[in-house]
Amino acid sequence: MAGMTDRVSDQTIIQLAKQQYESQKQQSMPSEIFPLVSNGMVYPKDHPLRSGKIEMRYMTAYDEDILTNSSYMREGVVLDKLLEALIVTPVDYSTIARIDKNGLIIAARIVSYGKDYNVIVKDPKTKKELKRIVDLSKLKGTQFNLEADDAGEFNYTLSDNTNLKFKFLLTGDNDDLKISEFLERTITQVNDSRKLEDIQDFIRYKFMARDSKIFRTYITDNTPNMIMDYEFEGEDGSTFISGFPIGTDFFWF
Repeated sequence: MAGMTDRVSDQTIIQLAKQQYESQKQQSMPSEIFPLVSNGMVYPKDHPLRSGKIEMRYMTAYDEDILTNSSYMREGVVLDKLLEALIVTPVDYSTIARIDKNGLIIAARIVSYGKDYNVIVKDPKTKKELKRIVDLSKLKGTQFNLEADDAGEFNYTLSDNTNLKFKFLLTGDNDDLKISEFLERTITQVNDSRKLEDIQDFIRYKFMARDSKIFRTYITDNTPNMIMDYEFEGEDGSTFISGFPIGTDFFWF
């Protein structure tokens, strides 16, 4: 029994040593600091991302295995696994707000294969397709106008003066949520109660469909995101603003 305990202990020590070595190696790799689309306002005051910035390291050839991992592809988690690997800031990935994810994907592309991304856009004057380059580092997020409290939550008052507090969904939340499930994960307080059973009771018996839709629209309208419009040069030298497609080659040359 003692021998088995010793082996387990040795394995634990070896594993910890490997983790420490890996951490030291990653800390010595070049990295960049990027602003968050949310400006960090959707996080509690003691959360590492409340500063509104996140540090990401440069991608290596070893990390490219993530992009071709068939298991990750089947599960649809390739980008999540890549972001989790590249983020240097000490943060639990599941606690990162979804509204910051698109910005992180752009940042991951920059630290992986550079800021220049080749696209094909249509000239609005000539209707011809043009090959152009987008400087991804110039993309900005929409303005975030909501005021958060120290918990990273926001106030909302219904037409009947019911007071709600809500938060934005996290990457750790499921993708396929029913309306009631979305509300359960978003609403954190109804009037003075933060009990889950009270919130569920409110959603099931008191939250009228019309008010629910207005509330969800309010969240959508105030959700910041990356602005995927860019100024391109046309055939005649003039410029035009257009969106651009992000294809399967986004993380390849």
